Amino acid sequence: MLQSRFLRIPLSPTTLYPPKPTTLLPLLSLARKPRSRMSSYATSSESPKLLFRQLFEKESCTYTYLLADVSHPEKPALLVDPVDKTVDRDLSLIKDLGLKLIYAINTHVHADHVTGTGLIKTKSPGVKSIISKASNAKADLFVEAGDKICFGDLFLEVRATPGHTLGCVTYVTGDGPNQARPRMAFTGDALLIRGCGRTDFQDGSSEQLYKSVHSQARTRKSA
Repeated sequence: MLQSRFLRIPLSPTTLYPPKPTTLLPLLSLARKPRSRMSSYATSSESPKLLFRQLFEKESCTYTYLLADVSHPEKPALLVDPVDKTVDRDLSLIKDLGLKLIYAINTHVHADHVTGTGLIKTKSPGVKSIISKASNAKADLFVEAGDKICFGDLFLEVRATPGHTLGCVTYVTGDGPNQARPRMAFTGDALLIRGCGRTDFQDGSSEQLYKSVHSQARTRKSA
């Protein structure tokens, strides 16, 4: 398996920005729903570069997120936390929007549903799967805290947010003058809408989860 500290499909150069001191961020936390049958809500980005779609799978009450750099000639895209039952829907949407899917990424190993990553790879062989190294799961690429996942001229920053499981990470949209606003945090099950993920299995820890949410999901640390 390939391990990379900086993940990039060879499309075009991206300018890197120097680290900033610790500050509070007005992050839009895109958390998963608690188990209910409430309808999904819509969220959009103010950036003309970032295409963003929030997708919902009702049986597992899971959100999948589609992001793409539509200002780039190849319109590279990625899916966050795809679900097997909605893979065909997601791939159809990507085709309709004229995007090129390059990554299918997971915030953690999902115990309550089957991820759609493997199924996506069978239908779109060029797509690379990504998950945290600490998850001990199978993937094409593994990430750790501080890594960047690039798609076109945009990127996601990886933050370690263990607690729900040992391998949970949060993906945060990049910081810089050419990155999307408002910044968004894809927290998986670490942070839910009006709640958080369970901590009684997969090496979970309520104390660790509390620290993760308050130190990583809402602040930016110096690199």
